[in-house]
Amino acid sequence: MNRRVRRKCAKVAQKLDLTNNQETQDADYLKLNKDGFVDWTRLPDDTVLQLFTHLNYRDRANLSSTCKSWRSLGSSSCLWQSLDLRAHKCDWGIMASLASRCSNLQKLRFRGADNADSLINLGAKNLKELSGDYCRKLNDSTLAVIVARHKLLESLQLGPDFCERVSSDAIVAIAFCCPKLRKLRLSGIRDVNGEAINALATHCPDLTEIGFIDCLKIDEVALGNVKSVEFLSVAGTTNIKWDLVGENWSKLLYLKGLDVSRTDVSRNIVTRFFLSLKCLKVLCAFNCPSLEEDTTVFAKTNCHGKILLSLFNDTFKELSSMFPKSKDCERDVFVDWRSESEKRDENLDEIMNWVEWILSHNLLRIAESNPHGLDQFWLIQGADLLLNLMESFQEDVQERAATGLATFVVIDDENANVDVGRAEAVMKGGGIQLLLGLARSWKEGLQSEATKAIANLSVNPAFAKAVAAGGGITILAGLARSMNRLVAEEAAGGLWNLSVGEEHKGAIAEAGGIKALVDLIFKWPRGGDGVLERAAGALANLAADDKCSMEVATVGGINALVTLARKCKHEGVQEQAARALANLAAHGDSNTNNAAVGQEAGALEALVLLIRSQHDTVRQEAAGALWNLSFDDRNREGIALAGGVEALVALAQSCSNASPSLQERAAGALWGLSVSEANSIAIGREGGVAPLIALARSQTEDVHETAAGALWNLAFNPGNALRIVEDGGVPALIHLCSSSLSKMARFMAALALAYMFDGRMDEYALVGSSSEGGSKSVGLERARRMALKHIETFVHTFADPQAFSAAALSSAPAPLAQVTESARILEAGHLRCSGAEIGRFVSMLRNQYPVLKACAAFALLQFTVPGGRHAPHHVNLLQVSGAPRVLRAAAAAASAPIEAKIFARIVLRNLEHHQIDSAA
Repeated sequence: MNRRVRRKCAKVAQKLDLTNNQETQDADYLKLNKDGFVDWTRLPDDTVLQLFTHLNYRDRANLSSTCKSWRSLGSSSCLWQSLDLRAHKCDWGIMASLASRCSNLQKLRFRGADNADSLINLGAKNLKELSGDYCRKLNDSTLAVIVARHKLLESLQLGPDFCERVSSDAIVAIAFCCPKLRKLRLSGIRDVNGEAINALATHCPDLTEIGFIDCLKIDEVALGNVKSVEFLSVAGTTNIKWDLVGENWSKLLYLKGLDVSRTDVSRNIVTRFFLSLKCLKVLCAFNCPSLEEDTTVFAKTNCHGKILLSLFNDTFKELSSMFPKSKDCERDVFVDWRSESEKRDENLDEIMNWVEWILSHNLLRIAESNPHGLDQFWLIQGADLLLNLMESFQEDVQERAATGLATFVVIDDENANVDVGRAEAVMKGGGIQLLLGLARSWKEGLQSEATKAIANLSVNPAFAKAVAAGGGITILAGLARSMNRLVAEEAAGGLWNLSVGEEHKGAIAEAGGIKALVDLIFKWPRGGDGVLERAAGALANLAADDKCSMEVATVGGINALVTLARKCKHEGVQEQAARALANLAAHGDSNTNNAAVGQEAGALEALVLLIRSQHDTVRQEAAGALWNLSFDDRNREGIALAGGVEALVALAQSCSNASPSLQERAAGALWGLSVSEANSIAIGREGGVAPLIALARSQTEDVHETAAGALWNLAFNPGNALRIVEDGGVPALIHLCSSSLSKMARFMAALALAYMFDGRMDEYALVGSSSEGGSKSVGLERARRMALKHIETFVHTFADPQAFSAAALSSAPAPLAQVTESARILEAGHLRCSGAEIGRFVSMLRNQYPVLKACAAFALLQFTVPGGRHAPHHVNLLQVSGAPRVLRAAAAAASAPIEAKIFARIVLRNLEHHQIDSAA
């Protein structure tokens, strides 16, 4: 419940458009007062209590605070018979504040040893059921104090994670303190010795269910002494001496259900169980390798009404044998049992409730370990079993089944790969509707686990589409606003996965998901790395969409993401925050987010700092963000002032063995910064030339393309051009110019070589002694000849002889258009040159080397082709610089190569085209 609703309740006045019809008159409590408002406090007490039962604890407490009468009703013992504290960190003070309401508390669920320590302050002396998970740090002394304060306990469950610090001493304390104990389920105890088990047998005469699950060792002989036990699970327990089991467990005369799943039980022992345990109805033996070697042995073990549940049997068929009167499909056995309208069989209900719990636990454990060879099991019955268990009346079974669905579909945790067949099995079984139904529950435990399953399954595009069609995006956006961090975290994860699909981004925005995600970052700035990473990841996906990126900025997303980048130390959060900022800055031509990110206080400094991270993924995304931001002039200078040049040069120097993506973005960011001549000089001074040459030698096209772009910018400065020569850059650029599969890499390598050898570098070559200067001159001349030769070859690859011949003989537009079509590099239209660069190409048209004239005309053709992204900008620069006169001279020069003449004519035609468009 939000604050606005609470304020309205506090004022006890809400304007409604109700007419005075008969129905309103009959409902006295809904009568309008003289001001036309409804007094909600006049609702009958039982109606208010019913309303309270549908609220979570936080909203229940908030609603109780609105008025005195509702405060009294909100404290009614009937509302506080069950309490789930798993999502809350409750210290002693909070427990003490709850104590007044919990005098009649019957059932309590908690999470973690910290909450367990403070349970004793709750004062719930009438507690009957206690369940805790994430209890790895729970020790004997704490558990002993808890059971000593709650002597009426009938059920105690700790798991499914391991209770590594709980020993047999604590079990002895449980036996002495809880004589009414009926159900005991413990997971991961190292050693359950005979003293502990015999204490249970002696002091807990009503103990009917025991679960020593995933334990390292248990006393098999002593277990035979717990004569009252009816249901026993030793699933996953190792080091069991099965010969002692066979001798001693035959004494368990009332045993109805036995679970030996995930153990090394032998076929002989299973057969002995069936023969010696007369009351045994169900034996669960999932994932027992010894049994699965030869399944024919058990063809007749189902006699005498006994059932074997295993991977090689049809569980639905086996269980349906307990319902001989059922005429429905075997797959509906759970549905039929739950909906039985006749007088219920309490004995059968007890068995089926235990079967549900055991199945949910074992299926989850098997899904977590993900053993090979179980694909057919999951497709044929495993998925259907989990879906059926999600409809259980037992809340913990529902939660575990949902967690099982979330787990079994993921076949590669590292890359979040989902098995298509398993996802389809969930959809076919109606899993989407079931999961969305649980996600709508007011119970936050169900919300969390169902949302986790929705999130994982939504990695599959077909499942994501079906979730969206079923209203799942609205549900997830609503859950992302939850005050329960676990629920909000899973909801953010669901929106993260759904936002991968372009078709879902708009729906997420319409559902208010973007604001909810931004609010999450401010709601849990510390201690919630999971929720922060997922919220930032979802925003990163959404920011890739132009419209969504604008909404991210509108609702405060830039500030939120910069705050994460600056203050959060978690690798995943840093990576996603940097990626989101990179995507926000990628829409420079369509919105103002690029400039807005750069102007956000601390943004550029934070990204520069992340460049120095120890984690490659963080450095990669931060470099990508700086690359995008460097397209804005102010950002470019701001990055340099924040130390970005030094950081990016260091990154380029260190990433020779890194991933191609990191190399590409390191070179790309330097490319973006080097647009500024001051930055270009600084990059050269800091040693950025050598690592860029190394990256230019990469076999990865994207890497050597960005490195070529950076070297092209650097080569504009004569000092940098000389550094490129001295560091061995000429052979690298020549190789790119002649061999790269990327036209853009070849183009920019040719332009870099043209810059280097147009004559401006020569004055730097003779520094030093005369002998050294002469050597440099010889070396430069050799490099010049090689460079010019390959530039000429490059230009010739875009000169179609037939088209050139036609263009040389005719001044008609068609031949020139044909030349343009064969010469144009589409991607070059995205390059934006400064006035100085355009001026340099114009000057190059007068160069003594014919090859450079042709190269300059070819470059100007690329930059002025109508429809190019920056063509109008370049045309304006050419007009201002007086280029048309130079172009006409080049087109008419008798000594100029044919390529220079034709390309110059095309550039002049492009200028005329833009003039006509401007006049129109």
